[in-house]
Order: sequence, then structure tokens, then C-alpha cells
Amino acid sequence: MLGSMKMSMKMSDATYIPGRCNLGKSEVRRRQLVGLVGLFFSLSSLFGLIAVQAQQQARLGIFLPLMLASVGYVQSRSKFCLAYGFAGTFNLGKLGDISRVSDPIDRAADRANALKILGKSFLLASIATAMVFVLPF
Repeated sequence: MLGSMKMSMKMSDATYIPGRCNLGKSEVRRRQLVGLVGLFFSLSSLFGLIAVQAQQQARLGIFLPLMLASVGYVQSRSKFCLAYGFAGTFNLGKLGDISRVSDPIDRAADRANALKILGKSFLLASIATAMVFVLPF
């Protein structure tokens, strides 16, 4: 019985849940990579801004790489792709194996969660940008 419980728990990791989960393992890894790439570009930008002692207004340009890092991070943590949520799709299998969400109520739940993820990502990137903006250099 315990074995069947473990099996069902594992299977639930790869189950589409409207408004909650629309990514499988390989898609989550892809979002983690996006987050790491965004982090790399953010740190590179920060070091560049410090090296040239950039004016405060120029520091606002770090928002874009920070947004990329934030979107990748939030999507991978939530196992939910905001683009798939807006498009009414999901992928729990191999990369590129996208399925459509047929129920309009499920699509609405996905869109609502996609908006939340976008908002969280924007907030994280904005806070980090504000911190860079006020750095004394």
C-alpha cells in the first residue's frame, strides 16, 4: 500500500492542475536555466555599472535582465509557465509536446495564475532594480 501511495504521489508531480501546475520536469528545468541566464546577465550588468560608475538613471537598465531572472525563478518554483497559462496550453511531457486546455474555466484559472506570476516577477525585479538604483557608487 505504501508503494502505491508513493507511486501516486510521483504521478501527481506530472499532472496538469488548472491554475496551479502546467509544467513537467523538463519544462521546469528549462525555466531554471532561464533564471540562471537572467542571473548571469544581471550580475554582469551590475559589475559593468559599478565599473563605469554609472549614473542612477542608467542603472534602471538592469531591470530587464532582473526581470528575466525573476520570471525564470518564479515559474520554476511554481511549476507554472505564464506563457502557457496565457495561451491555454500545458506541457507535462517532453520538451515541445504541448497540449491544449479545453475547458474555459481551466483556461481562466491558468490566465489568473499567469497574471500572478507576472506580478510576482515584476515585483521581484522592481525591488532588485531599486536596490541597484540606490547603491552608492
